[in-house]
Amino acid sequence: MRIVIAEDDPLLREGLALLLRAEGLEVVATAGTPDELLTAIDQYEPDVAIVDVRMPPTHTDEGVRAAAEARRRRPGIAVLVLSAYVEPAFATDLLARGSARLGYLLKERVGRVEEFLTALYRVAGGGTAVDPEVVAQLLARSRPDDALAPLSPREREVLALMAEGLGNAAIAEKLVITEGSVHKNIGRIFAKLGLAPDDRADRRVIAVLRYLGLTPGPG
Repeated sequence: MRIVIAEDDPLLREGLALLLRAEGLEVVATAGTPDELLTAIDQYEPDVAIVDVRMPPTHTDEGVRAAAEARRRRPGIAVLVLSAYVEPAFATDLLARGSARLGYLLKERVGRVEEFLTALYRVAGGGTAVDPEVVAQLLARSRPDDALAPLSPREREVLALMAEGLGNAAIAEKLVITEGSVHKNIGRIFAKLGLAPDDRADRRVIAVLRYLGLTPGPG
């Protein structure tokens, strides 16, 4: 796995590089600005870009825009976005698009090395990883309480973990139930939310959007 890190804080940037190299991963370049990130993408053709949301010069959304440009230049690159705190607009867009190979984590998660690496590998493998705190804050802000009235408490637990990007096996491990039980709960969630099989839509994504009180965007 070839990785580029884009982070304007030199201590965090080099700390991340040391952490990943200690895990046997190949950090091919580090960048302190969006332009440096894109140069590294062109030069090294990495598999994964770890990108800070807020970067110079204005420290608003330069990192997000650079990540989008990186994916345009190198289709299929996995992007793991890091933020000091929840950025609702970007998190909402990430979930609404249901995009594969994308992750959104709070920087504090980096200190929990096992969780951080699990999210990194999930994104690199084609999945989605969303910080549990991001999910919790989106829920607190946007989900209508009656949207999930038909769901049982267990079904809500399963759906919450789906919102974080966990697959069936990981959900089963978290809830200490069998994978078959997870599969059955997901089937009941789809049925209660009126989500029939449809090749044009990802039912997991739509169920999560309903859970968060969002609506699907183009994807």
